[in-house]
Amino acid sequence: MSTQIVGVDEKNLRAYLGPMSPEQSRAARAWLDWSQDELAAKASVSLSTVRDFEKKRRVPIANNLTAMRVVLETEGISFVDSGGATGITFSKRKKR
Repeated sequence: MSTQIVGVDEKNLRAYLGPMSPEQSRAARAWLDWSQDELAAKASVSLSTVRDFEKKRRVPIANNLTAMRVVLETEGISFVDSGGATGITFSKRKKR
């Protein structure tokens, strides 16, 4: 089964998705051992926003996508997008 976001050329998909890809979101949640429910609650977005984004059904509005990314970054996740390679890295949060 192929997933396609209507109206978006596959070559431009990465640019369209913006600051975090669905794969990076899933990887970050897995690293943190978070469910989709947990990410949604912590980012103050709906569960369907997280679920639909990670399944590439739709791209969230910019502020929701940013909220999801910020919450993950607050937990030590860094997003990598360099030379065609994308992924995540993790650095343990410093205790205050």
